[in-house]
This record gives sequence, C-alpha cells and structure tokens, in this order.
Amino acid sequence: MTRFVCCLSAVVLALIPAFAIGQGVLIDVRPEQGYRLPRSRIWPPYPYPPYPHPHPHPRPRPQPPQSYKIERLTVNANIVDQVAKVQVTQSFVNTGSRQLQVAFVFPLPYDGAVDRMTFMVDGKEYPAKLLSAEEARRIYEGYVRRNRDPALLEWIGTGMFKTSVFPVPPGAKRTVTMSYSQVCRKNGGLTEWLFPLSTAKYTSKPVDKIELNLTLRSQVSIKNVYSPTHGIKIKRPSDTTAKISWTAEHEVPMGDFRLLYDVGKQKVGASLLSYRPNGEGEGFFLLLVSPDIQRAKKKAMRKTVLFVVDRSGSMSGKKIEQAKAALKFVMNNLNEGDLFNIIAYDSTVESFKPELQRYNDKNRGKALGFVEGLYAGGSTNISGAMKTALAQLQDEQSPAYIVFLTDGLPTAGEQNEAKIAVGVRKQNKVRARIFPFGVGYDVNSRLLDKLARVGFGQSEYVRPNEDIETQVAKLYQRISAPVLVDMKIKFAVKGSTSEKGKPVSRVYPKDVRDLFAGNQLVLVGRYRQPGKAKVTISGQVDGQPQSFAFSGKLTKRSEDDSNAFIEKLWAVRRVGEIIDEIDLHGKNQELIDELVALATRHGILTPYTSFLADDNVNVRDVAKTRHRAGVALNALAIESGRSGFNQRRAKGNLQRAQMAPRSGYGSFDRDMSGGMGGAMPATAGRAMSGGGGLFGKPAPSGQALATDRPAARPTVLHIGTKTFFWRKSRWEDSTLTEQQAKEVQKIERFGDTFFKLVNQFGKSAAKYLSIDQPLVVVLNGQAYSFESP
Repeated sequence: MTRFVCCLSAVVLALIPAFAIGQGVLIDVRPEQGYRLPRSRIWPPYPYPPYPHPHPHPRPRPQPPQSYKIERLTVNANIVDQVAKVQVTQSFVNTGSRQLQVAFVFPLPYDGAVDRMTFMVDGKEYPAKLLSAEEARRIYEGYVRRNRDPALLEWIGTGMFKTSVFPVPPGAKRTVTMSYSQVCRKNGGLTEWLFPLSTAKYTSKPVDKIELNLTLRSQVSIKNVYSPTHGIKIKRPSDTTAKISWTAEHEVPMGDFRLLYDVGKQKVGASLLSYRPNGEGEGFFLLLVSPDIQRAKKKAMRKTVLFVVDRSGSMSGKKIEQAKAALKFVMNNLNEGDLFNIIAYDSTVESFKPELQRYNDKNRGKALGFVEGLYAGGSTNISGAMKTALAQLQDEQSPAYIVFLTDGLPTAGEQNEAKIAVGVRKQNKVRARIFPFGVGYDVNSRLLDKLARVGFGQSEYVRPNEDIETQVAKLYQRISAPVLVDMKIKFAVKGSTSEKGKPVSRVYPKDVRDLFAGNQLVLVGRYRQPGKAKVTISGQVDGQPQSFAFSGKLTKRSEDDSNAFIEKLWAVRRVGEIIDEIDLHGKNQELIDELVALATRHGILTPYTSFLADDNVNVRDVAKTRHRAGVALNALAIESGRSGFNQRRAKGNLQRAQMAPRSGYGSFDRDMSGGMGGAMPATAGRAMSGGGGLFGKPAPSGQALATDRPAARPTVLHIGTKTFFWRKSRWEDSTLTEQQAKEVQKIERFGDTFFKLVNQFGKSAAKYLSIDQPLVVVLNGQAYSFESP
C-alpha cells in the first residue's frame, strides 16, 4: 500500500469555470468578479492594501459580496497500526450578499491512496472526483493568474479531490462532513499523521472553535507521542492506547497539525529524527525517549521525597493554606514504601521527624496532623532549611527529590545567594534533585535558579493569582514514578573518531537525570558527522544497572524541510541556556553575539531581543542589535520583584520548550513584557500573540485580536523554515544580508517570471510566495522582491 498522509484541507469554491482548494474556503471564480479568498483582519493582507499604523478611529468596512467565515471545525480520528480513519465536520456561513454555487475541494499533498472517501453536505452525499497533480496544477495556476491571489500557490504540485456543485445562499450555513481512510507515512522510525489546519486561515473571522480528538491503538506498546506543532494533551489508558486532544477558540490557524508516534516492545522506547539543511555544516537532531508505562504502574521504584516549606510571616493567609493543601496532596499520593519528611522553616527550622519516615497509613496520618499545625510567622532561613533537609539524605541508591517552597528572600541565617548555592552543592552528597518553587514576586528568583542548577532540578514560579497546590501537584505527578534513574545517553556515529570530536554537542536539556512513567523526554542537539547512529540509554532500575540500545540515522542532507522544526526548537532552548549562563555567571560578549544571531534568524522574542519587533530597527545592523541586547541584558541584575520573577520564569520556559514557534506571528508574552519592569516595551507589543507561546501558555493567533477594530500591525512572521520582519512596509527575510539587499531581483507578481520561479523552486518556496503582501525572500542565496498584486 502506498504511503500517504492525507491533507484533508477542504476547499469550497464557486464553480463557474474553475476550481481551487483550501480548508473551508468559499470561492467565486467568475472572471468578472475578481474574487479573492477572505482573510481575517488579524493576519495579512487585511486590511488591504497595508498601512503602517492603525487609524485611531477606524471606519467600518463594508462586507464584500463574496465572503464566508468558518464557524466550527471538528476532527475525530482513529489510527490503528498506521491506518487512520478520519471524520471531519466543518460548518461555514456565507457572509456575503450573493448566492454561491460551490464545490467542495481538497488537496492531496503526499503520494498515496485514499479509500472510502465520502462527502456529506447537510446530510446529503455528494460524489467526488480525483484530479491528478498535473490537472490540479492547471486549476491552481489559472485561479492565481485570473484572480491575482497567490493563496493557492502552496498546493501547486499536488493532486485534489472535488465534489459536484451545491448552492450556498447569502446568510446560509452549511455543514460539511468528510470521512476517509489513509495510510500514514513513516518518518525516521516514527509514524506521522498530518492534518492541514493552515488552510482554515482563509476565513473572514477567526474560527469560533476547533476540536481535534485522536485515538492511537497498536498491537504493541505505544512509546513516544509528540506534536512538533501544537500543545496537545495526552492520556495513556494502557500501553497500547493513547488519546490525544487539542482545542482552540477564536483561532486563525496558520500552521498544520502534525503528530509523530512510535511503538516498541522494549521497556524504554526511543526514536531519532535529524535535519541538516545542506550537505555541510551542522545538523540538528531530536531524540524522543519514553518508558514502559504498565511496568511502572505495577511496581513503582522506591523514592525519597522531602517537602521543605516556608512558613515565614509573608506566607500568612491564603498562601500558607494553599501550601498546606499542596503538602496534603503529596502526603496522600506517595507510594507504599517511599521515604519522606516535612521541614518547615521561618527564623528557625523544624522537622516533622528527625529522620526520614517510611510511608504507610500510620505515618501519613501523623504527617497530615503536622501539616495542620503549620502557621506563618518569622523570618526566612533558606540556608538552614536546605542544610537540614540535605543532612537527612544518606542513601545514594534511592532517587531523592526535594520540593522547596518559598515566597521571599533569605532574611535569616546565611543571606548571600552565592554562598547559599555553594553550600547546597557541597551538602548534596547523594545528588538529590531539587525543585525550588518561587511563590509571588518577592522571591529571589536568581537564587532559586542557582539552587535548581546545582541540584539537578528545575525551578518553578507561581504567580500571586495562581494556586500553589495546583502547581505542586503537577510537579509531583510528573516525578511520582521514576523508571530509570541516574540516566546517561551516549551517541556513537559510524565513521566518527575521537580526532573529530564528540559526535553530538550542545544537547538540551543539559542535565537529564531520571526518566518517569507517563513522561516523555524530548532531547535536541547538534551534530557534525552524519551517518548511522547508535544511541545507548543507561541507568539504574531498582538499584540494578540497565542499558538500552537503539539505532538511527543522522542525515547527510535533508531532502525537504519537514524536520526543520528541530533546528528551531534547538535554537529556542539554546537561547534559554545562553540567558541562563549570562544570568548566573555574568555577561559575555560571545554569548550576546550568539543570542542576537539566533534570535534574529529564528524570530525568538525575549525581553533582551524585543527590538526585533520594532519595524524601525535595522536587524542587519549587527553592531547596533548586539549593543541593544547587551543593554537590555542589564535587567538580569534584578534578582527579585516582579521583573526578576518574570525574567526567570520566561527563561525557564525557553529552556523547557517542547515545540518550536508555530507558523504565524511571533509572540511576546505579557509576563515577559512585565519582566522589563512591569511595562511592555512599546515596540515589542506589536509582535502579536499567536506564534510559539514561548513565554507561557500559547495564545491563539486570533484570540486577543478577534474584533472588528484593526489592531497594531504584526511585525514578526514565522512561515515554514523562515522568519520575516516587517520593515519599510514589506516583509523581509531574516537571513537577508546588506549585500543581498543591494542586489535584490524585482519580480512582477503573476507574470511569467513569477511562475517560472514557482516551477523552479516548487513547494519549498511556494509557501513564501503565497504571502499576499510586499515581500523580500532569499532563495538559494538570491534575494527576490515581490510587490503587492
């Protein structure tokens, strides 16, 4: 059976002489109409033509005679042993003033076969016809030429299905249901499923609601489940079943949905993907690692948990009650046989018991009584509390975890943050994992990051309006069942020698110690030497050494950009690591230069690179951008308060990012702006929400802007492998050099040369040429300029 990932991106079009495609698109292609696909006002080119700044009193714009909006999109899919059965329900409304005679059309972006394809429009079935890639190309190109609308360029070179004609009167709502089967393709040992949400961006307003529900079933254990494009929720009812969901409201989806998963019989599963854009230089890899779930549920590894809680005066009221609730949650969810203790501190340090206790019903009851007796008052002796906790840990074989909670600065005992961190490192003889929780804005966030760094853990930050119990519960659920501890990951590449150096470098996250049941490790790094690779994962299981070996490939040259997200994800994490190095060890010009280079190339907005969103800043003036970043990095000297809190929380989110920025506009989280002293930099705010969500919860691309009033123009755009900045009333490729800008080749849109370029570069460039605004893009080292149609 031929490999196939179905792009069920439906297009509905008016059938006068031709057809077109897209997700839920209504098209009237009569030559006299000059119809263009609708665009929401939150993404280019609406309003059209572009204007540099929003009018303070915008006038209402008349609705075009041919227009529509997508109300709802629901996707339900079941994948069993690589075969997917999918049902898609989509509702759209004709918001124009004329009746449309439409057909339902969707593209086939991959080679393959689809069977049992059925279409229902308001319950009535319509027959469909398959058009070859060549037939479809003539239709695509004809539409683009005739209507001077580049929207369909990205599908040139693919086949299509189309239905017969049905009417949609003005104001009428139509619900289309599609059912189909497909064989998912393989990608580096992983099975891939793609649903092209991006074509739903052709809607006059954001989609009210998008729901995607996917069930995976396999005859052998499902190991890794990962989406490089969306923040999915995963439930694992058994080793052979996984349920995936993703929802959004008031969203204009700018990128497709991708899911990758693998199966295997080993206790630990791993899959390796790689990306190398050219045959020279560095490549980038992604390693997914997941343990066997049922084994951990049947026999959990014994662990030690110490809860160190701040009961100083500043914790009084709601905070101490939430901290007590968090303690109770942990006490009620330890495993039989675990060791535990509770240490409460203010000016003095008090332990529930002088030594670790075995978890059972009797000790649980006593511990809950101790928790009830906690009251806030006094100063904050952080160093004394950590010294007491670490002194109780003697067993190097059993994994130990310290959950350390504070809402303030050290005001008793040792108060120098550097000395506190050094003391914790020396006292931590069993390599316990330390998870500091900073509650509210008054914490010394830099100190907590230092404790996490020397304690092989990670810091968490809880806003004043967030619930402490909820955040602690999330952490504990993540670490409650260790499967493999003291883990080490080794790479060996065929043909690589010690003279060539290590086969991989700059691997993130840096300090991966344990693997937990129900959790998945997403590791990214760089490589120089391509070839067949062997990955060995070793560690301790119940005190016994175990090792697992996996084979993979580090590609010499990637044939397409399907794995380009790996480079972007690596860049995001690397930026987080650079900021962390500067934060903990001081500024270094080499690190600043690398930070600016990565942020510029990939459009990564941080408090220190927010100038990239300023359309008055020349990003090609490297000296000035480095200077701007260097000045902005002075803010890291602030170790506490709202600014310090937000900077460290944002830094941690970069370091732990699970996916690269999504296609769409770069985001500058509101908390991140607060990190610069509580006020959003005027220029940074113009990078609209909806891209990667790097600094907190991802914001839907239309949520904050789904109004009838135009918002400030977005100035950062992620499309495919490229990032574009809005400069001089046009989108400019982030890789554009001064020399290329001087030698730019101007191309007339929709002319013969334009379509020659489309044919020359194919799908790799079509996604950029479909941008419906003035554009400068670099293709194979040559810069091309396209003005508005």
